[in-house]
Amino acid sequence: MSTQIPYDLWVNLISLIARRLRELRLRHELTQEEFAQVAGFSFKFYQQLESGTKKQIWLETVERLATAYGLSVSAFLATTIPEETCLASNPVKSRVHNRKGPYGRRAKG
Repeated sequence: MSTQIPYDLWVNLISLIARRLRELRLRHELTQEEFAQVAGFSFKFYQQLESGTKKQIWLETVERLATAYGLSVSAFLATTIPEETCLASNPVKSRVHNRKGPYGRRAKG
C-alpha cells in the first residue's frame, strides 16, 4: 500500500508554504535573512523554502516554521491564518538542519 502524496497535491503544498512564509515575513516586517535567523535556518535554505524551489520539505521543517510564528502546523497550513501571530523568542533547534557534513560530522576542509 503506497502512502505517497499525489504530485499535484505536493506541488500545491510547496506553493502554499512558500506563499505563507512570504505573507507572514512581510507582516512582521522582516527580511528573509532576519527570519531565517529567528527560525534557526541558514539564509540560503530559507530562500529556497520561500521561493518554492525546495521540493522536499520535512514535517519537522514545517513545524519549526510554524513555531517561529507562534502557530501550530494546522494553523500555518490552514486556508486563512490568524490575524495575530507573534515571533517565537526561542525557536526549536533541529539537528537535521545544523549538520556540518555527511551524516552529521564536521566537514573536513
